[in-house]
Amino acid sequence: MKVSYNWLQSYLKLDQTPEQVAEILTDTGLEVEKLEKWESVPGGLEGVMVGHVVDLWPHPNADKLNVTKVDLGIGEPVQIVCGAPNVAKGQKVLVATVGTTLMPEPGKPFEIKKAKIRGEESFGMICAEDELGIGTSHAGIMVLPGDTKMGITAADYLGLETDYVFEIGLTPNRTDGFGHYGVARDIAARLSLKKQVGAEKPELKKLDIYQSEKPKISVEIRDKQGCGRYAGLLIENIKVQPSPEWLQNRLRAIGQTPINNVVDITNFVLHEMGQPLHAFDAARIKGNKIVIDTLPKGTKFTTLDEVERVLDEKDLMICNGEGGMCIAGVFGGIRSGVSDHTTSVFLESAWFNPVRIRKTAKRHGLNTDASFRFERGVDPNGTVFALKRAANLILEIAGGEVVGPLIDEITEIPQQVALDFSLERFNSLAGTNLDEQVVTGILKSLDFEIESTTADKVFKLKVPTYRADVHREVDVVEEVLRIYGYNNVEMPDQMRISVSVGKKPARHEVIQALGQALVGRGFSEMMSNGLTRSDYIKEVTGNQDDKSLVYMLNPLSEELDVLRPDLTISMLESVAYNLNRQADRLMLFEIGKSYEKVEDGYRETTKLAIALAGTRFRESWSSPADASDSSDLRGHINAVFQIMGLEASFGDSGKNPFYGSAVSVHLRRKNIGILGSISKKAMKRYGIKRDVLVAEFDLDSCLKAIGHASKTLTSLTKFPSVRRDLSLLLNENVGFEEIEKIAYAKAGKFIKEIGLFDVYEGKSLPTGKKSYAVSFVLQDENKTLNDKQIDKTMKSIQSELETVLGASLR
Repeated sequence: MKVSYNWLQSYLKLDQTPEQVAEILTDTGLEVEKLEKWESVPGGLEGVMVGHVVDLWPHPNADKLNVTKVDLGIGEPVQIVCGAPNVAKGQKVLVATVGTTLMPEPGKPFEIKKAKIRGEESFGMICAEDELGIGTSHAGIMVLPGDTKMGITAADYLGLETDYVFEIGLTPNRTDGFGHYGVARDIAARLSLKKQVGAEKPELKKLDIYQSEKPKISVEIRDKQGCGRYAGLLIENIKVQPSPEWLQNRLRAIGQTPINNVVDITNFVLHEMGQPLHAFDAARIKGNKIVIDTLPKGTKFTTLDEVERVLDEKDLMICNGEGGMCIAGVFGGIRSGVSDHTTSVFLESAWFNPVRIRKTAKRHGLNTDASFRFERGVDPNGTVFALKRAANLILEIAGGEVVGPLIDEITEIPQQVALDFSLERFNSLAGTNLDEQVVTGILKSLDFEIESTTADKVFKLKVPTYRADVHREVDVVEEVLRIYGYNNVEMPDQMRISVSVGKKPARHEVIQALGQALVGRGFSEMMSNGLTRSDYIKEVTGNQDDKSLVYMLNPLSEELDVLRPDLTISMLESVAYNLNRQADRLMLFEIGKSYEKVEDGYRETTKLAIALAGTRFRESWSSPADASDSSDLRGHINAVFQIMGLEASFGDSGKNPFYGSAVSVHLRRKNIGILGSISKKAMKRYGIKRDVLVAEFDLDSCLKAIGHASKTLTSLTKFPSVRRDLSLLLNENVGFEEIEKIAYAKAGKFIKEIGLFDVYEGKSLPTGKKSYAVSFVLQDENKTLNDKQIDKTMKSIQSELETVLGASLR
């Protein structure tokens, strides 16, 4: 939201600079995101002065040019070549001096330089309206009245305005900051901490309202749930014309385009008081009746932007006797607005249900100044004041007379909130020691009514209705504290803290941290449908009668007939889609649910799936175009477990139809997932032509383990480690876990890490056999291991593997 510095000064006189005001606003919760200078004429015509043409003669080398001598009142007259047909000796004119930058068109500045025109020197330019950017006429130079003082600046002569505009990031709860007056009230409250300052509310002149028994235009609220209050006033015999300069400047400064005096006044009051208004051409109100109701679904309605919109039966409408005139609280209709021929207007000021307005605005893709305010909740008790304020301005600027009574229909509006506020509790929560006078002064400056005070300083308060977000005592604490200033809360000289047992992190916090970490590592998060097609699964697995699949009773289509049993299925669909559209590097992850049918019902599991495809790095002269491999994926998995404070291990996965080669992911010797490359059969079924690496594991098991994870601090060993590898020929039913168990038992304290880095099953091996390549990392924390100790340990492991598992070295 944009706020004008000059406009704020209409309600309180500011000694502070715009920069200081910006700091005050930010401290009080109206964060200033940007502060910029605004000028009614871009550039402010700096360098343009009033001059006196003291001499003139024809240019010796050009028939249509004249050479002039112009006195600027700052030294010797300057010579200027001028081509205007109306230039004459003795005139007072506006002169752009050398070095001046003019901007006749936005974004197209040009600088006045010393020049030689057809052999004659020229030290400036005598200007026309369009050259200064203050008009469109180019018939000749501007000729000023003869008594104009010579040497004054063009800005002073023309009364140009310079302003500073604050761009405020208005949060949804700060409905009190919808208008300039509300912003001024906050500034005044902060300034009152040092001296008594108040924001002066616009003064209303008494309206000469003709109190007839029956108004010329009646109002009926039929949809009482949608419209809680509707006020209106009829003004006749007005004259629609351009607004005065001051009003246009106020609107232009905050980015609004002036239209005509009536519309400009409604926009002005909206940005002044935060209350949207609408002006109807009274002659276009058919049947002299306004009805607030809905229209049948499918009704077509053309809005001010000349777009025909199809209404929903829940869209609140302002109607006349024949049809819709305006989408209530959102956008006006093209046939009921004020035009140059309008002579009578019906002013509307209302309170609409915020939820209804928000849904209508979203439904039609409209975000207007009115909907922005109505959907957050305007002050239900500010409607009549805003209406009278607009009527005052119309009578002053557009003339006319009020006809008939002021209509104010009320069905149901939010009432003032009453609550108790304890001074002792405030100081306890805020960490302050403020006295009663300071606190009550802040409350009164924010329009809180103090009905009574008990002996122990508990105040009975009534909250102003423009603060729709204040319902609890703690909300009032926040209000007082933001005006007092968070930066003014003194830090204690001594701080005491207690050491408590660390709590298990919340589930959503862990999931959020994992997502952020993966994004930081270059991954993109995907969210896929929990439904998939059963024929994909059956074709890849070869199991046509899979009892674990969860079928839909009433599937939307044949392609979405089962709940996915794992995330790999959805992941492969996304990988195929992207690779088929020329993606050369994919890093995807998804955190979602998988579903399976079990003996006692159904099981729903939260899982994490990660996919890599294509090159390891983006194409660059400094990095090779190598494809991602399993070590890359394993590194990402280890990083994920480190974030959770857990340690993963890897082992034999057994056969899995979706994977060609794979290893299982273990947590505390429990198999919780799988990691590997997708099988050729699965790739063919999904139409994938490049190698894809996928990892998927049970996140629920990890989240449960976090609370029981212990961390031990150990010093770094001074002695080196050594690695030995064994290539083992094993029966195909032997798992990696069995090798791990035997190795840890035989190597004792020397074994630090066991890893499986290759699995092979092929034609060169005997039937029923497979080959494992296993690494063993050995280390003694107290001394360097010698070859004799290492060989003895490895022979012990090898012997036990041969005896227990029937293993042999390849």
